[in-house]
Amino acid sequence: MKPSKTDTSQTELFRERLSNQLNPQEPLFILAGQINWSLFEESFGAEFTDGPGQPPKPIRLMLGLMMLQHMNALSDEEVVKQWVQSPYWQYFCGFDYFQWKIPADGSSMTRWRKRIGKEGLEKILAQTIVVALRTETVSSKGLQTVNYSHYGYFPVSFYRAWHIQDGVQARLRAPFR
Repeated sequence: MKPSKTDTSQTELFRERLSNQLNPQEPLFILAGQINWSLFEESFGAEFTDGPGQPPKPIRLMLGLMMLQHMNALSDEEVVKQWVQSPYWQYFCGFDYFQWKIPADGSSMTRWRKRIGKEGLEKILAQTIVVALRTETVSSKGLQTVNYSHYGYFPVSFYRAWHIQDGVQARLRAPFR
């Protein structure tokens, strides 16, 4: 089955949208607008085929959880639990109404990482670098090409990308020029 998308098209009568309540100057709010989420939905959507079983979680949710996990050095279980407590995290993951339920369990994160594989992680790294360059968090001179494939399934360069991601957040705290 193809992953579902988070439905933000319909308004709920007595609930206010997170996008109307949250501080638009908050770094995570800004970062959510800087990432090309549709690029990931197109490329990772091909990994899922129709068939029996539970429908996959939305790609933006799983990708957002993975990014938040690495930005905050959390385990799969911890990131899912903390997601429920933070409206900024929920907005970052594509939800526009506050959720009270855990969106996925920790094992879903593990299965999702295995499904996208090394190539998917490299796409995430590439987009992180694009965002870092666009927000002028790093310069192109500050980037170097290094082959970390000998470190195993998750290349170290993927983890280095989150340090760039932290720099993106720090840069976004400063006013834009």
